[in-house]
Amino acid sequence: MIGRIFKLLVVLVILGFIGLTGYAYLADLAPTQYEVTVPVTLNAD
Repeated sequence: MIGRIFKLLVVLVILGFIGLTGYAYLADLAPTQYEVTVPVTLNAD
């Protein structure tokens, strides 16, 4: 009984790893890029 549960757990871990790998390769994981401008005041005395 414990052996069957262990085998099921191993199969689920393998399937989860395959699913995560497929998602990483096929999904749009590019970050959104935008320009940020912030005025800076310098003390040039």
